[in-house]
Amino acid sequence: MASPAPLILEAVTLTLPSAAGPVEILRGVDLTVAAGETVAIVGPSGSGKSSLISIAAGLETPTGGRALLFGTDLASLGEDGRARLRRGRAALVFQSFHLLPNMTAEENVSAPLELAHRPNATAEARTWLDRVGLGERRTHYPHQLSGGEQQRVALARALAVRPELLFADEPTGNLDGANGQRVADLLFDLIGDSGAALVLVTHDVNLAARAHRTVTMRDGRIVAAAGAEA
Repeated sequence: MASPAPLILEAVTLTLPSAAGPVEILRGVDLTVAAGETVAIVGPSGSGKSSLISIAAGLETPTGGRALLFGTDLASLGEDGRARLRRGRAALVFQSFHLLPNMTAEENVSAPLELAHRPNATAEARTWLDRVGLGERRTHYPHQLSGGEQQRVALARALAVRPELLFADEPTGNLDGANGQRVADLLFDLIGDSGAALVLVTHDVNLAARAHRTVTMRDGRIVAAAGAEA
């Protein structure tokens, strides 16, 4: 029997309260991401892109519809259960790096490997830091690294566990052009090597064009799709 698609969203809605009344963030989103597929999600600010990522990764609960991660309905799990489902299978990279400030680059990369009970976590972390060009910076703390270096550490940390699915929310958004290009190249090279699926939120049309498929959102809805299987 074929494995289920890593991610399936069915008629997902998200409504949040506000002082002015309920605000509809997502309005019936359907999206399926196949194993090994790379999907870029684009659209103007406020269109619901980051909210879609949060629901797909189990960080936020939808108001309606279903979000299935690796065939499991996320609504059937509590916060701890969602974390266990993600562990070693799904990883996230954000615009703001989210490195642990009191850990070295090597420790930041090895931490999720240890949580996933992977053998030789330290050696594996060093291998991945070498792959992103930071082998000589492994003992440095985040405040001793540039923004581009921090994002490369975050990328190594996410991919070191060899996830089946990577969520990346504006991974080049805080970087200058040269560093953004380097991180983008690394992202797609490493994803290609690992065979992981990728869901990428970006404002960068050139970055989005590198994905198998581009999905455009507006006002909480998917309004267009282009590329393979669109």
